[in-house]
Parts: sequence; C-alpha cells; structure tokens
Amino acid sequence: MQAIAAVDKNWAIGYRGKLLTSIPEDMKLFKNETTGNVVVMGRKTLESFPGGRPLPNRTNIVLTTFEDYQCKGAIIVHSIDELFDRLSDYDTEKIYVIGGETIYRQLIPYCDKALITKIDMDYDADAFFPNLDNEDSWELEGESEEQTYFDLCYTFTQYKNKKVKTWTSQEEN
Repeated sequence: MQAIAAVDKNWAIGYRGKLLTSIPEDMKLFKNETTGNVVVMGRKTLESFPGGRPLPNRTNIVLTTFEDYQCKGAIIVHSIDELFDRLSDYDTEKIYVIGGETIYRQLIPYCDKALITKIDMDYDADAFFPNLDNEDSWELEGESEEQTYFDLCYTFTQYKNKKVKTWTSQEEN
C-alpha cells in the first residue's frame, strides 16, 4: 500500500477542504498512478471531488465514522479493521491512500511507499501530511529534477518505509 500526496514546505496538503494548488504534472502523476487501482480516502476527501462523486476508473473506498453514510460507486467502511478486511481482496501494490489528513495519519504506518510532490511554497493551511523527513522509519529513496509551473517550483519524491506495519495478517481473523 502506498500514500500519494502533494505537500508544501511545511508538509501542508489543504486549506478549508481544498487542495493548496493544482499543478498539471502532479495531477497527471496522480491519475497515472491511481487509475485502474484502489484509492482509500476519508469522507471529506470524497466530498471535495466534483459533485462529491467517486473518482472514475478506480475502486473508491471511503473510511468514515458516519454509520449511515452512503455514496453510489464507493465502498463505505467504518473502521480500520473493516477497511483492512476489504483491502485483503486487492493486490497491496495497487492500493493508494489519497487523504485527507486523518486518513494519512491512520494509514501511513501501513504504507510501504509514499509518492510525494514537494512544492517549494509556504501556503496557509489547516491540513497536513505527516512529515516523513522527521520520521525514523521513512527514508527518501528518490527525487526528480526540480520542475516549474509558472512561479511554482516542485519535485517528485519517493519515500520508503523501513518499518511497515503489516495489516494483511488481518485476513486470518
């Protein structure tokens, strides 16, 4: 399982329910990585999409504590155990955690990889991704050359988790 996100200098990912910015190459990377695969998100992330609809051509799984929550075209789960039970049906390399902050914080220990677009900007923000540079179990595995989009500079990075928590053993329950 892997996480995918775009972060600013402070590892911020959003403000008032929206992404901090939109960079076409980052959106292209997101689409290329996740299309045909499983995306795991929270309710607020789903509701931030156009029309509050699931992403097309992906298996959308939403983790929410709202017991009566429903969304056509998405699988709704209400606990980490229920999520892991559902995820056991899929190849772990095809599962992407896509946000928001609470979901990232809950699931990052179980991710073996994180694809992070680092934006060299400091935005007003109220949602953050865990700072992998400060986590002992995570190491930077690769980084692209610096890219630009108008006045924004950014790089594509890949982190590896050296101490992945296993969740696939949940299948045995």
